[in-house]
Amino acid sequence: MKKQEIFDRGVRILELARARFVRGGYLGLGLNSLAAELGVSRGTIYNHFKCKEEIILALLQDTMEIRLGMYRRAAAYQGTPRVRMTALGVAGELFVKLYPDHFCVERVVQSDSIWGKTTEERRALVKSSQLRCVEVVAGVVRDGVAQNHITLPADMTPESLVFGLWAMTDGAYSIIATSDAMIDMGIAEPFLAIRRTIQNVLDGFGWTPLSADYDFDAAMERIVKDVFPEEYSRLKQSW
Repeated sequence: MKKQEIFDRGVRILELARARFVRGGYLGLGLNSLAAELGVSRGTIYNHFKCKEEIILALLQDTMEIRLGMYRRAAAYQGTPRVRMTALGVAGELFVKLYPDHFCVERVVQSDSIWGKTTEERRALVKSSQLRCVEVVAGVVRDGVAQNHITLPADMTPESLVFGLWAMTDGAYSIIATSDAMIDMGIAEPFLAIRRTIQNVLDGFGWTPLSADYDFDAAMERIVKDVFPEEYSRLKQSW
């Protein structure tokens, strides 16, 4: 079999596996039924992945690579470090809106029972993708520090700030994805609420330009059109 055919089949396995995993979780991803849908034997799937857990981590790695690509585009935006951080916020929001199934994989793959059944090689690939995502965002924070736009507390590293922002946004996005009570909570525009909260947090760190002195809403409109034109066209109605 040609290399391209093998590669395409691996991609197809992940596409079908992602849909099944999102619908039914770990138990919903049965290899027998997956093989039947693909029209191959279970052994053929094993030629690509050693076990079901390897497939799940491969889904996570694929997710992280998509996120990483969007982060890199955002971080390369021409502007001050804080504007570039805003571009990263745009990337994160677009990712959640455009790739809900991928985001679901991120939320679900937390169990030690899954990680413990996978190979060190697969775990290393996932870890590398995660680290590179953090490095991209932390690099923008470092630029802000180097240009005296922000001064971090003595006991805080750029990675610590990134972790805090990551926890806030992913936690909020997870609530949006799993709750239908936003309106009942008095939150008419949850994504806007996240944006405002993050900008206020960065204001609290004194990261200039402050939101009182700069129109970050207008900046986000420019960024989504300039950096993510294809994504913008897909979300024009909901942005």
